[in-house]
Amino acid sequence: MREKLKLVAFLLPLLVLNGCASYPNWIPSSGASKAQVESVKSNVQVESPIQVVNVTDAVARRILANQSKGLFSDTLGADAVPRYVVGAGDVLTVSIWEAPPAALFGTAMTDARAGIATTRATDFPEQMVNSDGIINIPFAGSIPCAGKTLHQIESEIVNRLTGKANKPQVLVRVVKNATSNVTVVGEVALSTRVALTPKGERLLDALAAAGGVRQPINKMTLQITRGDLVQTMPLESIIKDPKQNVVLHPGDVITALFQPLSFTALGAAGKNEEVNFEATGITLVQALGRVGGLQDSRADAKGVFIFRLEDPQNLGAKDKERSTLMTPEGKIPVVYQVDMKDPGTFFVAQSFPMRNKDVMYVSNASGAELQKFLNLVTTVVYPAIGIFNAAK
Repeated sequence: MREKLKLVAFLLPLLVLNGCASYPNWIPSSGASKAQVESVKSNVQVESPIQVVNVTDAVARRILANQSKGLFSDTLGADAVPRYVVGAGDVLTVSIWEAPPAALFGTAMTDARAGIATTRATDFPEQMVNSDGIINIPFAGSIPCAGKTLHQIESEIVNRLTGKANKPQVLVRVVKNATSNVTVVGEVALSTRVALTPKGERLLDALAAAGGVRQPINKMTLQITRGDLVQTMPLESIIKDPKQNVVLHPGDVITALFQPLSFTALGAAGKNEEVNFEATGITLVQALGRVGGLQDSRADAKGVFIFRLEDPQNLGAKDKERSTLMTPEGKIPVVYQVDMKDPGTFFVAQSFPMRNKDVMYVSNASGAELQKFLNLVTTVVYPAIGIFNAAK
């Protein structure tokens, strides 16, 4: 028995020394160390497909500049009211007047006091513009309407009736608007179609017509789909900036989205959890504050990382050239590294924006890993020493 204890006492220091050399690889950990994250950077032999970018003032400014390009006023903000044109499916009424004596549509009548007069305007039955964009008027034939304004349609009918009717005058009205509409869906009181008029309805007009949103304003984003273009902005930002309350175009689809934006904090942050934030967004400093900052006993202040699928335009030219990975949505995986040991970083972090689905990871300091290793060694060595001493 004594010989076995001597063998344990001899081998234990060797195990300790061997463990000291490799403790980062087998000590329990909540994630990668700072060195392991930095190892994805390119070296002389191999270029990593994942970019590790140090957060500097220039990087923060570039991201903010590209973020401002997503304003409705820049992409959808033509204030000119689009011309109202008729389309297939619209229902029209046509009224025709003739100068006295009416020769084609009117019938003369005698008034004892006023003499010969004419009948009132001739109103034709309501007609729906067919799939070919045409309506029919007696003596005028098929009138093309699709893509034309009401005035253009009136002029076309007058031209067709010239020489048949006595100085005809024509009035065309829209009874049912089926084409100049916008659709409002999502987290609104009532999903609906809103008819557009020559007045030029704006985004908030359509939202009000749908009864407003059902969730808090600071949690809502509005998405406008116009053809192939899809643009999204926080509702609160649209209300604060009148320029973002853009004029709507026929066919626009407005979607009110209640999607609490969130990031996930892992590692040696104050708490590990998914944290929701407002649709208007928050900065890195605010994000750190919401998770309780860094754990003073564990965190490596130089090892704060933001894992993000980034838009290519937010990367510098050199980073774009190095990028070999890209998601089907056209995003590039990027790891932003933040050195909180540098006092200047606190100013940069006040402007660095967090994005939805970001992962904030705070790595353990080397001293914390060593402390965990020593704690494990202690749990092994002390019982062995106690057994050895008891056996003497």
